[in-house]
Amino acid sequence: MKPKARCKIVLVIAPDLKTARKLARSALAERLVACANLVPKIESHYWWQGKIECGAEVLMIFKTTTGRLAALEKLVVKLHPYDTPEFVVVNLSAGNGRYLAWLAAECRQSGLVSRRGMCQ
Repeated sequence: MKPKARCKIVLVIAPDLKTARKLARSALAERLVACANLVPKIESHYWWQGKIECGAEVLMIFKTTTGRLAALEKLVVKLHPYDTPEFVVVNLSAGNGRYLAWLAAECRQSGLVSRRGMCQ
């Protein structure tokens, strides 16, 4: 396990899988993230406008770097249908060195992005 303070995990909640996939594809195409995991069918319970709400949502787990955070947040806020989308950043204190190096390298890449293998 090797510390990599520049690597981040970002948690975002989406209302449905279609929205989550759109956000994931956009973030990947812009090279703002190296990976996006979509966890469907979570049940969220929360306070909203003075009352307790609940509903089915999709948890998105983005893997990115410090240098890409501001642009990722801007993209999520722009494309997200919620008034106040969740955007929570978790610092990584350690992890597999090869994985974290891959993550950082993929967020630095530029150029055309292949759609091959992308989920619909």
